[in-house]
Amino acid sequence: MSDLKVDGFKASEIIAQLRVAFDGFTDAQRQSQIKKTNGVFELRITNGNKQEAVWTIDMKEKGAVYKGPAQSKPGVVLVMSDDTFVNLSEGKLDGQKAFMTGKLKTKGNAMLAVKLTPLLEIAKAKAKL
Repeated sequence: MSDLKVDGFKASEIIAQLRVAFDGFTDAQRQSQIKKTNGVFELRITNGNKQEAVWTIDMKEKGAVYKGPAQSKPGVVLVMSDDTFVNLSEGKLDGQKAFMTGKLKTKGNAMLAVKLTPLLEIAKAKAKL
């Protein structure tokens, strides 16, 4: 799990929780989530020091989360600040509002980005257990 953490990024804790949640899936649950989401998300997150960290959520083939750029072509690249990601994952900020106000930028299939929220909710639910 620690291989996902990046010093200075609050997002890394949430992403680590997401991996724990995915690792806890049965094969049937993983396949169901992959079928439901069917996409690869590349997250490019910048912290207050203007450093960038990149993580990938592959919910197209593997049902996995890893640090670094997507190993296959991402369906959508999401660019945002660390605070924006944290607020999205905590439900304090709506994805559409973040996009409309310029806090969230997308490259690729912007409609796929809508499917990120349910994945973040899985991590939030797992963290409360």
